[in-house]
Amino acid sequence: MKCRKCSARAVINMRQHKLALCKTHFIAWMQEQTERFIHHYRMFARDERVLVAVSGGKDSLALWDILLTLGYRADGLYIDLGIDEGTAYSETSYACVRAFAARHPEAVLHTVDVAAVYGASIPEAAQVFHQGKPCSTCGLAKRHIMNRVAGDKGYSVLATGHNLDDEAATLLGNTLSWSVEYLRRQGPVLPPGEAGLVRKVKPLCRFYERETAAYALLRGIDYIYDECPFAADATSLRYKELLNALEQDSPGSKLRFYLNFLRAREQHPDFLPDEAGLTLHACPTCGQATTNDGDCTFCRMWDRVRRFKAQEVATTPA
Repeated sequence: MKCRKCSARAVINMRQHKLALCKTHFIAWMQEQTERFIHHYRMFARDERVLVAVSGGKDSLALWDILLTLGYRADGLYIDLGIDEGTAYSETSYACVRAFAARHPEAVLHTVDVAAVYGASIPEAAQVFHQGKPCSTCGLAKRHIMNRVAGDKGYSVLATGHNLDDEAATLLGNTLSWSVEYLRRQGPVLPPGEAGLVRKVKPLCRFYERETAAYALLRGIDYIYDECPFAADATSLRYKELLNALEQDSPGSKLRFYLNFLRAREQHPDFLPDEAGLTLHACPTCGQATTNDGDCTFCRMWDRVRRFKAQEVATTPA
């Protein structure tokens, strides 16, 4: 198969776009399309500082690479969650992030070690707070830390590497359960809110996962291939399998599903109206936005974890 642009050997065939491209033109296409999405959805301007949440995976590192190549002022944030479970997952992912950052001295890498800062890893905190798999605890901690670091370091926007497969699976799950609150917030841009919430953007939201993976490989980006060891039975993976089967029979189904949702929401704003009476205020302990009376859920979680660990120490025989 030949490249549509230059007739050289194509390295990828994107059936949903009816487009096959060689290495050079595919890399350029990814970068050009990202730039187009940034402008189309008014994500951020050239003079804004962008903080990219990097996990060590293909999507976030590809995003950081694209933004730096396009000339944006993009720095990285890595959150060490302390997830090992016999796989050294966090250690390996952090090594990939450090290797990428070392090749880009023009960018800054911020790191937050959860266990060192808060006194317990995410799996340890989950056992105390949620009594089970750490996914909810992980999501809560990452959202809080990303927003706090972005605000404290003076970044006006936080960028994440969510791809189309992620967004379509989330949309399917929220639609099946008719989670109006989550449907209302899903999109390429989450505007800044009250009490210090920074703008959150997803520049890769219209790229298929295989496209971001191909970009990372062709750019020579070393990323962690393994999924989080706690994601094995995640519902989102089942939704992705369903959407992959649909995509196999009807190329472009994921993209149409996602774009038609965004179009419907824009054309019919009353379909998912803003929730009345929802007010945010600053948490008295950390200063981050919360709807709780008193401390935010994040502070309540770590307070419970610290009290549990202190009790453990007190009851442990000398």
